[in-house]
Amino acid sequence: MINISSATNNTPYVIVVSCIATIGGFLFGFDSGVINGTVQGLQVAFESDSIGTGFNVASMLLGCAIGAYFAGRLADRFGRRAIMRVAATLFIVSAWGSGIATGSLEFVVYRVLGGLAVGAASILSPAYISEIAPAHYRGALATVQQIAIISGLFIAFFSNYLLAISAGASTAEFWLGFDAWRWMFWVEVLPATVFLVALFFIPESPRYLVLSRQRDKALDVLTKLAGAETARRKVDEIDASLAADHHKPRLKDLLDPQTNKIRRLVWVGIGLATFQQLVGINVVFYYGAVLWQSVGFTESHALLINVLSGALSIAAVVVALLLVDRIGRKPLLLAGSIGMAFSLSALVIAFVNATTGDDGSLTLEGIYGPLALVAANVYVIFFNASWGPVMWVMLGEMFPNQIRGTGLAVSGVAQWGSNFGITISFPILLATVGLGGAYGLYTAGAILSIIFVIKMVHETRGVELEDMQG
Repeated sequence: MINISSATNNTPYVIVVSCIATIGGFLFGFDSGVINGTVQGLQVAFESDSIGTGFNVASMLLGCAIGAYFAGRLADRFGRRAIMRVAATLFIVSAWGSGIATGSLEFVVYRVLGGLAVGAASILSPAYISEIAPAHYRGALATVQQIAIISGLFIAFFSNYLLAISAGASTAEFWLGFDAWRWMFWVEVLPATVFLVALFFIPESPRYLVLSRQRDKALDVLTKLAGAETARRKVDEIDASLAADHHKPRLKDLLDPQTNKIRRLVWVGIGLATFQQLVGINVVFYYGAVLWQSVGFTESHALLINVLSGALSIAAVVVALLLVDRIGRKPLLLAGSIGMAFSLSALVIAFVNATTGDDGSLTLEGIYGPLALVAANVYVIFFNASWGPVMWVMLGEMFPNQIRGTGLAVSGVAQWGSNFGITISFPILLATVGLGGAYGLYTAGAILSIIFVIKMVHETRGVELEDMQG
């Protein structure tokens, strides 16, 4: 079995192509994080209550689930690159439309369009990188996707902060008579346009080309990626991996042909996707400003804390990038689950001891304020050094060639469906059981994820995609 890494002679080209693909991850992060600073603006502009605001914030996630499902299926039919171009176009339309929206319904429509783009980018970018990268540093390149996601979040938080400070508040009027929160969405138009243009300069996935019986084109792409000799051997390997059952991908492929039950590998993919959300990370992404204001910080200070969390997140992902191909995927997941369980428990202790004012506001007195701030950032570090990048790395590489698109589609629906449930439920939990109760549920998710990793997850470090077993 030839290893593409042993003969690759164009590593810079592989890296450049991978980095272009990760712009989709950047937009995924920006689109997810930009809503964080606009919640108050949405409440004021659309006169929405806690449930309505929760739906406005979470509406994008409905599109994400749909986008992830159909992107995986359509990518098997039309190619990874073509569907990423569609996603880039939707990012542009959504960013502009979200800023011009005059009512909740119009806003939700544009956010759902953005969700389609985020859902598609979330699964296609790591899958594309996995399909062009050598096995020995595939994990590191796929982890760059998470750096891009966190960078997108960081830039969204930072631009939100700058716009809010410049205008005086997110709800205050800014340039050309538009409120600052609208400009927070419009910032995204620029990187989305760059992504769309750049996608015309990268090759199609060679594994998709072989799957769609375009062997000569696959050979050309692999020659650019790895050299002529390795390219010929790699095309033969991909052909061999498909030879036993070479047909158009379909949902039925997710069933074990021996038992006619859903393959264990598919359940692992669904579990990875779901547990990444059950630990509550997107409450920090989407409601970070609201959370910190609810415990006594001003809007500007709350937005600045988000910037700090974003910087720490990037540093944590760099650690994952350095370790994922050295110690493997499973050890990182296990360490992350344990670290998140402890840090979330500390947050529960802090929030349970918060003082409630007459107006319903919370204040963390004494040691509990610093405890919450430190624990929240430790939690963010553990997540982004483990589950944040490693889940996407594994989903992009763990499925055999024949079922990769379909497996990603189903896992993507699970990921974004869980994300939607966690996000839309947070305002309700905040109003009923409070922060302590909400974070208690996320702590339980972290503890269960420890058991899941130990029992269900198998290592994929260094395994060629053609050797992945279904």
